Amino acid sequence: MKYILWFEDCDPDSFSLVGGKNANLGVMMQAGIRVPPGFAVTTEAYKNFILGRGLWEKIRLLLANLDPQDIAVLGEISAAVRHLITSAEVPKAMVDEIHASYQALSERCEMEDVPVAVRSSATAEDLPRASFAGQQDTYLWVRGADAVVESTLKCWASLFTDRAIAYRAKMSFPAAKVKISVGIQKMVNARTAGIMFTVDPVIGDRSKIVIEANWGLGESIVQGMIAPDRYVVDKDTLDIKKEIGVKTRKVVPVESGVLSLSKGGTTLEVVPPGERHISCLTREEVQELAELAKAVESHYKSPQDTEWAIDYDLAFPENIFMLQSRPVTVMGPKIADEYIKEEDKSTTDHIIDLMLKKGFGR
Repeated sequence: MKYILWFEDCDPDSFSLVGGKNANLGVMMQAGIRVPPGFAVTTEAYKNFILGRGLWEKIRLLLANLDPQDIAVLGEISAAVRHLITSAEVPKAMVDEIHASYQALSERCEMEDVPVAVRSSATAEDLPRASFAGQQDTYLWVRGADAVVESTLKCWASLFTDRAIAYRAKMSFPAAKVKISVGIQKMVNARTAGIMFTVDPVIGDRSKIVIEANWGLGESIVQGMIAPDRYVVDKDTLDIKKEIGVKTRKVVPVESGVLSLSKGGTTLEVVPPGERHISCLTREEVQELAELAKAVESHYKSPQDTEWAIDYDLAFPENIFMLQSRPVTVMGPKIADEYIKEEDKSTTDHIIDLMLKKGFGR
């Protein structure tokens, strides 16, 4: 296929085609780490769509001489660019390849219309002094081939959200240099999910692993919706220190047919009172996650920021999956000299800070 690469075929050599996130999924698969199956819609698809539909010159003109410190104009330009993209027709050859690959994934998973996560994977997500990860949108529990194509289009458009445009301007990174792949990955039917650092990111202690967890999908933690359970694990002894959060809400799948066209999606649900103050991970699950963290860090030879989920439908330990891994871009005391005094921040800095505080930082 011209525009599709399965995760198991992704590796560092395919970075320019599939971006950092998808390349890392392939690397983890090849290292024997449990990763849900899926495929990447390559950067060639994005490039050929943008150029083939004559969109880039229009986008370039809209972005020309844009002052990212003018919030109102930034929002208007962002909306105009995204409308250009989402209102354009995806070429039939691309649609056919996405449909065929989604059908093959559904058959591999022995499900009709397998629910998938549709995530961006840009070619400039994590640089030594900047993290572009989280600047684009993610769509969870997407079902149906047409819905996958629609979500792919929205992922492409999210390369031009106001926060993404502002961040690239702050980092002096031209939009033309960023190419975007889209990952289509089977959703884990998550009982519990969260994030995990293979180092304590606050104090920079590399002898510790930090896990944050909540019931349901991990989006509640990624978007900062709740106070999660927090586990700090010693890498050598696997001793655990835990803090149980007040888990009042969780993100869960919308039942099929509730949304228009049965596209799926997620919703925020209240956690039953009896589950709010108890650990959402067993000791064995915490230790298995820690072992996976050590394996991932050992493979990459650097501290990693990961996402994981535990599947309702499978037995331990085969129910624990790694969803993504990327380098820790800032860590502990090392970031102290990078702080910018509040009074010295530009308007662009304040815009980005506000966006990140609202949960757009991943």
